[in-house]
Amino acid sequence: MPELAMSLGQLIRGAASQLQAGQIPEARRQALHIWGELNGGAIGEALLTPQSEVEVERAAQFQHAIQRRAAGEPLCHVTGSAGFRHLTLRSDRRALIPRPETEGLVELLLARVRTGVVADIGTGSGCIALSLASEGDFQQVLAVDCSAEALDLARLNYELSRVPRVVHLVQADLGTAFAPGSLDALISNPPYLTLDEYGALDASVRRWEPELALVSGPDGLQSTRRLLEEGWPVLRPGGWMALEIDCTRATVVAQLAAGMGWNNVRVQLDLFGRERYLLAQRSNTR
Repeated sequence: MPELAMSLGQLIRGAASQLQAGQIPEARRQALHIWGELNGGAIGEALLTPQSEVEVERAAQFQHAIQRRAAGEPLCHVTGSAGFRHLTLRSDRRALIPRPETEGLVELLLARVRTGVVADIGTGSGCIALSLASEGDFQQVLAVDCSAEALDLARLNYELSRVPRVVHLVQADLGTAFAPGSLDALISNPPYLTLDEYGALDASVRRWEPELALVSGPDGLQSTRRLLEEGWPVLRPGGWMALEIDCTRATVVAQLAAGMGWNNVRVQLDLFGRERYLLAQRSNTR
């Protein structure tokens, strides 16, 4: 006997109940969002025609997505997409989910430099590099990551986003890929947690996002310290570095930068009022 089609209203109500049972907040809103993402943004269909029948195959695809979300998988992974500034990017467990705080890092760098050669270190999904290629006037944008899997995701996003400038994808460890004085700007959202801090994160982060992109040595500063050290020789005099940092270590990072001879060292707040960004300019001499 063939399976009977279900009405869209019934499908959404059942999905909301399942998400609620999984302790997912705003269950109905998320159910509608998942439906829309899987069906070309057709949230209005669910609201305006709840009695319409849904084909068995579409219903099964939606219910599978709801099961994943109810089990705690991040919404961006379930829908496969995440918004970042003016871009819509593919998102999965190969890289960190792009977050609103990081959008501010892009804004701060663009306010200081928009041309020349810029490198995004630890590009992950490619969100920073692709935003710079889309919004800036850079002659070259370099997207660097040590993870081949992350670069595969960044490459996919590059192909899908169709940004107006060429982005070069490079597999390398932090700043080791560049010749001295070859960059006008360096930007990075590096890992900045200790192992204990990582262990205290929400399970949805620990289970679904790469530890490599989150943990950075016993004090959380290993990658940041290396970027400050390795960034100096590869930047041209007057070049800018922009880093996302842990708000609890902002003062320490600023002191590190100043002690290494960086000029115009400044800590900036994110949209939540936390000390989240470090800006520093390479001087002519240390």
